[in-house]
Amino acid sequence: MADSILDVNKILNEYSNDIQEAISKDAQEVSKKGVAELKNTSPKRTGKYRKGWRMKTKKGRYEIECIIHNSEYMLTHLLEKPHALRNGRTSKPQIHIAPVEEMCVSQYERDVENIIKNGG
Repeated sequence: MADSILDVNKILNEYSNDIQEAISKDAQEVSKKGVAELKNTSPKRTGKYRKGWRMKTKKGRYEIECIIHNSEYMLTHLLEKPHALRNGRTSKPQIHIAPVEEMCVSQYERDVENIIKNGG
């Protein structure tokens, strides 16, 4: 009887590890696609902002965190949100981050559901 309980625990641990690995891979793939999309859709004046998109990955024992950021971080908020200009007018927002974020989140959610349904 004790052997069968240990076998079930072993099977569940392997199943859990397989799912964690698949989710970790998928998070990195979705983030890479997000970076590529931002590089394609970002405003281009000199090209430095557009080329500055990067992905940073932090892995923990049971977690992964993928962060998409820009090396020209000061511009992201100014380009995405309207703000006052020196001449008294307001700038027009150049929305390019929010659609990519929505795309990444929905893709990741669909992928995680499929990974769990298929068992890794």
